[in-house]
Amino acid sequence: MRKNQSDVPAVPVIQVIERMFSLIDVLASREEAISLKEISEKTGLHPSTTHRILNDLAVGRFVDRPEAGSYRLGMRLLELGNLVKGRLNVRDAALGPMRELHKLTQQPVNLSMRQGDEIVYIERSYSERSGMQVVRAIGGRAALHLTSTGKLFLAADDPARVRSYATRTGLAGHTRNSITQLPALERELSKARQYGIARDNEELELGVRCMAAGIYDDQGKLVAGLSISAPADRLDEGWLPKLQATANEISSALGFKDGVAVAPPSAQAGNTPPASA
Repeated sequence: MRKNQSDVPAVPVIQVIERMFSLIDVLASREEAISLKEISEKTGLHPSTTHRILNDLAVGRFVDRPEAGSYRLGMRLLELGNLVKGRLNVRDAALGPMRELHKLTQQPVNLSMRQGDEIVYIERSYSERSGMQVVRAIGGRAALHLTSTGKLFLAADDPARVRSYATRTGLAGHTRNSITQLPALERELSKARQYGIARDNEELELGVRCMAAGIYDDQGKLVAGLSISAPADRLDEGWLPKLQATANEISSALGFKDGVAVAPPSAQAGNTPPASA
């Protein structure tokens, strides 16, 4: 049951969190860095308490120390704010077009974003008639190299970053079709760069294939991927133009002006192993 607003405490019940909020509010009130003494005076907290909490916030990059004894808000807050803003904007812009694409395909349509070395599923449009026994839940995660959308994000990285990703993750596989060698992944990413689409050929889940197209913001940055998941024997290459058109429609709603690369004809696409969102 959803809580009423009256059920939510007016102030944090954990004292240290209440104090942390007070410190952040003081830092947010000024553009320049503020001294420890002034922060302590404005919050009414003892200097040693203020110092201890600010140091912990600095560890998490929520606070910066440009000079000894002075503090300002940290870049981590900007990063998180942009992440939330991007998710909300993309999701709002994508919901309607995703539903229309699902009506056409009768298969799950997924909206995913990158977070570190994984993609996160933030929205899905699907029905029981899709025939899919296994689908990723909203909030679910998967390694970039195992998914069609993840490959789009890796394809947007330079070669050095792709190699770093491969080293960090070891390119662990989930199925016999998973790409676990860097040269094979690099060939796959080259195709994604060339055609603007990526695939998952039962690499995340056996029996599930996917195709994905990128969604771009007003700066031309890849911010999300739109993918269609289907049973391996039902993925229809005829859906590809509509998938791309839908991704372009969402990108346009986000302010993207230029067109996204067009995929090759289905005969050419058939030479590329398909994908699991």
